[in-house]
Amino acid sequence: MDSSLNAARRTRELARAAEETADVLVVGLGATGAGAALDAAARGLSVVAIDAHDLAFGTSRWSSKLIHGGLRYLARGQVGVAYESAMERGLLLTRTAPHLASAFPYVLPLTPAVSGRQAALVMTGYRLGDGLRAAARTPRRLLPGPSTLSAARARELAPALIRYGLRGGLLSWDGRLLDDARLVVAVARTAAGHGARILTRCRALELSGTGARVRDEVTGEECAVRARAVVNATGVWTGTLDPAVRLRPSRGTHLVLRPGALPGLRAGLHVPVPGESNRFALVLPQPDGRVHVGLTDVAVDGPVPDVPEAPEEDIRTLLDVLNTVLEAGLPRTAVAGAHAGLRPLLAADGRSADLSRRHAVLARDGIVTVVGGKLTTYRRMAEDAVDRAVAVRGLRAGPSRTATLPLVGAGPVPAGARPGLVRRYGAEAAAVGRLVAAHPEPVGLGLTLGDLVWSVRHEGALDVDDLLDRRTRIGLVAEDRERAAGVALGAFR
Repeated sequence: MDSSLNAARRTRELARAAEETADVLVVGLGATGAGAALDAAARGLSVVAIDAHDLAFGTSRWSSKLIHGGLRYLARGQVGVAYESAMERGLLLTRTAPHLASAFPYVLPLTPAVSGRQAALVMTGYRLGDGLRAAARTPRRLLPGPSTLSAARARELAPALIRYGLRGGLLSWDGRLLDDARLVVAVARTAAGHGARILTRCRALELSGTGARVRDEVTGEECAVRARAVVNATGVWTGTLDPAVRLRPSRGTHLVLRPGALPGLRAGLHVPVPGESNRFALVLPQPDGRVHVGLTDVAVDGPVPDVPEAPEEDIRTLLDVLNTVLEAGLPRTAVAGAHAGLRPLLAADGRSADLSRRHAVLARDGIVTVVGGKLTTYRRMAEDAVDRAVAVRGLRAGPSRTATLPLVGAGPVPAGARPGLVRRYGAEAAAVGRLVAAHPEPVGLGLTLGDLVWSVRHEGALDVDDLLDRRTRIGLVAEDRERAAGVALGAFR
């Protein structure tokens, strides 16, 4: 079946969803919800998956874009979570999304603030993490092992590092995504290719074990969507549909530094957070010359907003941490933009930074709710949720197939395809390239109107916000968004 998502398909499939009874209704189309739709559809179940907004509208587009092996969890004794992360990382790198996920090097600078004992402990952790890589059977050629660096070599990889007192660095490797939202789009399109009805702008007003009352946010019309099993994958908004689930959201803020703020940066950085033994800020260079810096971990109380704001306090905190390892400190003006996401952590005692990232699958009143976890383990979370839904509702379905199921774009790359397109679209690069040639007008970040036309025709983008904020990340910087908005409208003509 065709994997293309667009406005015309949405209209057709919403009408059919209101007339039929699906095997599974999934509410929420972040990584986990899209993953659940794919998992169920790949088992041969009929699936309707809805979201009040867009693909990857919530937490899934605000991550650090890491596909990581759970080293932080290993340091806290959460061996099971770390092993699960390493396994899922390996699947993304080798089978399901090698066009979207790849290995990347990270340097931990050995400044005077990092004692010899702390450096030894971190290196021990890196080596244990490499053991998890081996246990997950991820080839060393895809994910090299850790090593030590001289001060000169550390500064070759990160020229902006402090000179005085720099003893060297610790080099490690982990997985990363070019774009977290694009992973969600690929998962959703793969689900559509297996017959799932992927319906954005459809808000669940009421949820029960046999379906939902749904409002089409485009037309305002309401309808009933019936299903034999229901999976609630709404992340930090879970409590709005199931008040019995107690979450403790945690805000993670990232900065977007202007091009040239950290010139010559060829590796990511792990920057120790002063006063913390196992917490590091992350510095990630981007292909467009910008640099992303994260990540805060601050407990959030009160109502959950649709789009969290990055407070000035978080911005200053991240800059202060980063400046501890730089020769010349960065001023506030180096920050072009900032964004924040909320982690859907299960409520427990202690700081949000210390809460487990293990996911949970809960069944109540016929509804299966999946919460917690993180982007790297979305596939396993989805599998567990569908397993539970199948068992609770007595559906006839086989085991999960998604561990070996390539996502849209995985596969042989067409000869002659442009490298930049291959990094975004994988095996679809040649098809996108034809649209780029026909619509070469630049929109920012090295993208063209042709890229946006592809997103409208095949990736389910319904408006300019979808294009600039999720199919691309142009909207992360306000001035970039303003420049691109007018051209982006042309994608709908």
